[in-house]
Amino acid sequence: MAKITVNDSCIGCGACTAVAPDVFELGDEGLAVVIGEDNTDGAKEAAESCPVEAIEVE
Repeated sequence: MAKITVNDSCIGCGACTAVAPDVFELGDEGLAVVIGEDNTDGAKEAAESCPVEAIEVE
């Protein structure tokens, strides 16, 4: 299984939640948090759409 993380570069734009809502949500601070790691393809697509490259999929 892939490890999905959001680094400190996140600006809370919400692109990842639009692309992969089963993997990401915006937390209490308005920044992306990982809520599921089953959709690796969605996470990779979200990483590609992130304007600040805050998502890492290993």
